[in-house]
Amino acid sequence: MDDLYQEKGSEKEFPQDQQGSAMELRGSSTAKRLATLLSGLVECMCFAGVIFGWASLVYVLKGMHYFEDLCMSAAANQTSNVTDCSAQDEQFSLIFTIGSFMNNFMTFPTGYIFDRFGTTAARLLAISAYTTGTLLIAFSSAVTALMLFPALTFLSVGGILFILTNMQVGNLFGKHRSTIITLYNGAFDSSSAVFLVIKLLYEQGLSLRTMFLFMSACSAWHLIRTFFLMPRSHIPYPLPPGYTYGVSCHKRSRSYRTYEEQRSPKVLDENDAEDSDNLHADPALEENSTNKGLVGIGDAETAANLKAPAVVSFWSCVFSKLFFWHLVWLSVMQLRHYLFIGTLNPMLTQLAEGDAALVSSYTNAFAFTQFCGVICAPWNGLILDRHKRGHKKEGSSQGVPDSLADLRSCVLSLVITVLQCVAFSICASIPVLPVQYATFILQVLSRSFLYGGNAAFLAIAFPLEHFGKLYGLVMGLSAVVSLLQYPCFSLIRGPLNGDPFYVNIGLVVLMFLALVNPVMVWLECKRRQNEQHIAGSPALTAGKKEGLESSI
Repeated sequence: MDDLYQEKGSEKEFPQDQQGSAMELRGSSTAKRLATLLSGLVECMCFAGVIFGWASLVYVLKGMHYFEDLCMSAAANQTSNVTDCSAQDEQFSLIFTIGSFMNNFMTFPTGYIFDRFGTTAARLLAISAYTTGTLLIAFSSAVTALMLFPALTFLSVGGILFILTNMQVGNLFGKHRSTIITLYNGAFDSSSAVFLVIKLLYEQGLSLRTMFLFMSACSAWHLIRTFFLMPRSHIPYPLPPGYTYGVSCHKRSRSYRTYEEQRSPKVLDENDAEDSDNLHADPALEENSTNKGLVGIGDAETAANLKAPAVVSFWSCVFSKLFFWHLVWLSVMQLRHYLFIGTLNPMLTQLAEGDAALVSSYTNAFAFTQFCGVICAPWNGLILDRHKRGHKKEGSSQGVPDSLADLRSCVLSLVITVLQCVAFSICASIPVLPVQYATFILQVLSRSFLYGGNAAFLAIAFPLEHFGKLYGLVMGLSAVVSLLQYPCFSLIRGPLNGDPFYVNIGLVVLMFLALVNPVMVWLECKRRQNEQHIAGSPALTAGKKEGLESSI
């Protein structure tokens, strides 16, 4: 151990070529991380959540006479010349209901695949599903309109895996982690504008088949990004010094191995042991090595404190109060959003009294506001990160651990999200066409905060090793609740004679149930802080484990 101090104190200088290599490595690492961030943003914005632009695609599909036979059969039973297309609208609503359900329900098994088999396996599955979905739509027609059912399912599964594997990119940027997670979720929301672009190009004469074949060809870009700009397994948090990932184009020496290769016991043979000192060419790595060596210097109590925290089981997270009320928070607001998107086209048709040009104009306005999701979502991340830093400064003087300060920072974000959704629901209940412009704006704000806040809360409140499974489970269970949108649609079309007013009022009342979640999080924070004061210790024993187990 004395040799370690002597070597550190002598400020050992490395040869010029090794110093240059270290600087080059740091520069290329920064460029690679920025490329990963920006390419991931493009991927989420252009592909991940396209099914939520369903209203724009429905407009195109109606123009191509999909399910038009349902209109004719309905008109045949009428004595007047007015064509009743409610059965056609109901079929389109059913397709979106199943697609949105699969978007959430399949998140749990795909989240397990991501946690168990890593990023590469999950993304290859995503690319396969997404390509299948785009090809099914490309080769569908009015005669084979039923192909839309599996097509939207495949697009949903592929899209949710894209966003799931990209959210870990936030781990590369430390203190901006929540902002990037919410930014990606905002990009997911904005991708619904892709169907607006398809609608506008269709009106200019471009065929639906050509556009979806182009989207299928983009799978080559997804593959390149998978192997060169994403890790094979997962991006750890906190990020270890000298972390690298992806396939490198240049020939690498042993000092340039990826983080995953360095961790693999198969890589370090007897000859490599000699060369492992090359990893300390980067001062950050040398400092990391020194810190590891110092662990053994202190007394037994210090060493015990530096050990990794006890493992929190997946099921203890699932059966906690925090998880249950967060599930309620997500489910009720997601149902409101799904019902609005799924019934938007018939609602606009009714309010516009069948004026196709007016319906097209409002559909375009809705799709354009969806594109603004990527701008709105980071606001939630900024609220989380800024509020978190304030709580950490306050908590450090009171001996409050960072994990508790992180959790406390979520309360404001959760409350704001609920209030936004209540305002959106009230506007959606007003049967006046110009008011829907305000509805569109509030809807995209609420939805951006909802999904970004959901992912950020799960990353903060629960252990990172369970993130994929918990994210998948909460989305899957909320998908079961979202199936209520189809009975709601049938209720509106049947007993309520196309008037959604009473259903909308019922959903506004239901929104207030979501306020229980931030109250429970605040009470949990108070309980943990009181335990801290009683214990008289500045560090919470066993980290999040005690908080989770005691909240079951």
